[in-house]
Formats: sequence, C-alpha cells, structure tokens
Amino acid sequence: MTGPGGPAVRVPDGLRALPDREPTWEPWLARLPGLVGELLDEWDLEPDGEAAHGQCSLVLPVLASGVRAALKVGWPHDEARHEHLALQHWHGRGAVELLRADPHRWALLLERAGPADLDPLDDVAACEAVGALYGLLHRPAVPRLDRLSAAAAAWSRRLTDLPRDAPVPRRMVERAAGLARTFAQDPRTDGTLLHGDLHGQNVLASDRPEGPPWLAIDPKPLSGDPHAEPAPLLWNRWDEVLASGDVRRAVRRRLDAVVDAAGLDPDRARDWVVVRATVNALWKVESLGQRSAPPDAGDREWLTRMVTIAKVVLD
Repeated sequence: MTGPGGPAVRVPDGLRALPDREPTWEPWLARLPGLVGELLDEWDLEPDGEAAHGQCSLVLPVLASGVRAALKVGWPHDEARHEHLALQHWHGRGAVELLRADPHRWALLLERAGPADLDPLDDVAACEAVGALYGLLHRPAVPRLDRLSAAAAAWSRRLTDLPRDAPVPRRMVERAAGLARTFAQDPRTDGTLLHGDLHGQNVLASDRPEGPPWLAIDPKPLSGDPHAEPAPLLWNRWDEVLASGDVRRAVRRRLDAVVDAAGLDPDRARDWVVVRATVNALWKVESLGQRSAPPDAGDREWLTRMVTIAKVVLD
C-alpha cells in the first residue's frame, strides 16, 4: 500500500484473516491499499509505525504536520456510519479528538492515544473507569443518530418471531421481547448520546498532559438510554469470568461496579443487559440460519455466554 511517492504501508494479516462479513467485505479489502494511499497523499500524512486493526477497520499511526495522530479507515457498515458525528460532538471530551473526517470514504484522522487500554486493570477497576467516562460522554444526542427505541421495537418483533426450537431458552426470549417492547414505548429510551460499545479495549490511555487519563474510541453511537451502556463490560474478558470459579459473582460485581460509578438505576441497567445479551443470541441464531450451518464450538460458546449473562442478572 503506498501513497504517491510515499512508503509502503502493509495491511495487517489479521485484518485480512477476519471472517467474511457481507458481499461488501472482500471488495473493501481489495480497495483498502489504494484508499489509504490516497488519504496519505491528500491529507499530507506520514506513516509513523505499523498499521493495526480492529474488527472492521485499519488504524495507521501517522504524523500530520509533525503531530502524532492516527488514520482510521473503516469498512462501511451501519453501526459505524455516525462515528464522526459523535466524535465531533464530544470534541475530545472523554474521547479521542476528531481532527479530520471524510464520511464518504469512512476515513477519520484522530488524536493518537494508547496503546495501553483498560484490560490490564482489574475488571472491577476497569468497570469503574468506564462508569466515570459515561459522565463525560453522555450528552444530549445530536440529530441524525438512530434511535434506540426504534431498535428496541425491531428487536422485540424479531425475538417474538424466533422459532421455539432455537438454542436459546424460550423464557429468556419472551422476557427480553417484553422488556424491549416496553423500552420501545418509554420516552426515556431516547435522547442521550451513547457510545454503544464501551468496554476495556475501546478505552485507551491519554497522552494529554491534563484531563482524563482515559479516552474512548470506536463509538457506535445512538440516541438512547445510558442504562443500555454497561452490557459490553459483562461479555468482554469472559475468560476471566470463567477463571474466577464463580461466574455469578464475577458478572454481578462488574455490573454493580459500573452502575455505582455512573449513578445508574440498577434495575433498569439489569433489564437492558437482558435485552442486549438476548439480542446478541438472536443475531447469532439468525446468522446460523443464513449460513444454513449447525453451530460450531465458537457459536455454541457465544450462545452459552449470552444465556449465562442474562440468567445471572435475572437471578
């Protein structure tokens, strides 16, 4: 991958090795070298290290007029299409600062942070740090964001339509469908700018001499309810939950930690965990149906994880 006259930049093997998502995935990967080269040239950026990647993007350390920054180029998908709006609205308050954006090419020039994230911290300390960030990130939602109430209404319908022989307990499906239906009709479900996927790997150490020590990255923003935010903290770092020897205690202490740090209503946060965990299971079942394939070990583990989380918080 090159910018005109510039050094080669290598697309990480790990990004190429990720499973194919949709018909647009492979064409995007094929275009990525040229696209990054164009951006390096047009934005007058100099590569400053090896490219890294997430699940849906390449991130290249760069220098912008001598300033350390990061060029992020994402695979076009619905969850990330408003990322630039959220970062623009936060203006560096609790999140990395957006320096430049080209939404049509899904390209962002960002303040560089990290590489340290929250994962080396004790899981409770990490949950407390995320809870503290909510206070900076949760502001009145900007226009154009998708509404969580609309998503909840759709989730309720899809959960209700889930076949009874799906590998998810029917009682859990019905409970989540009912909760989602109630949330869809609740005016408190919309109105706050949510990150949408805030967990330890999406929080990086700040390089700023002053301000918060941690900054959020990679938002999947919605206009929603702050109580819907904690769920990803429960299903990430799952190996540690299993290694604890007491899954129920490990999950509940994480939820208690973030709820207490953020001043959230514990019952409402619990209900959103049930909805989001069950919806994750729904998506997995739907994807298996599209593939016309039985679940493999990874699929079964993910379904078990989501069912376990929902059961634990309901106990």
